Amino acid sequence: MVEDEDLLLAVLNSSPVVDGAVTEELEGAAGRELVARFGGAGTASELASVRRARAALHAVIRGQDDAQEQVAAMLRNASLVPEVTATGVRWELSAPADERLAARAVMAWSRVQQELPGRLRPCANDECNLFLVDHSRPGTAKWCSMAVCGNRMKVRSHAERARRGA
Repeated sequence: MVEDEDLLLAVLNSSPVVDGAVTEELEGAAGRELVARFGGAGTASELASVRRARAALHAVIRGQDDAQEQVAAMLRNASLVPEVTATGVRWELSAPADERLAARAVMAWSRVQQELPGRLRPCANDECNLFLVDHSRPGTAKWCSMAVCGNRMKVRSHAERARRGA
């Protein structure tokens, strides 16, 4: 598993569609709890930075124009600093505290793109706002959740075939 992949998916999937409306999980207590799981402090500035990173990553993954510049902006104040240990060199992220989680999410996106090319994608359900990293051997996963979106889409497909057959 790619380092920080859980953080990346938590950030990407923090604006799910509930009852047909996009919701926001990066505000208030829910937002503070989400970032705390990944070492964040939950300040208003940090949550705003993570929301900007989410918007930029959504745009680049969906192939929107100028999305790469939006993602690059998330790393302007970040750098990797080498730390020499007994086992070799380890690279530590240096970034302002309120931008660190956003930078980690962007770096995790980059690692997924490099290590699992084509495996990070939006859910195939157009009414869903979630993403998945496909770890299946054939690389054919389509839905964020087989139990929710996969089942829903299969039921729709079956109903459509039944209508055409009738």
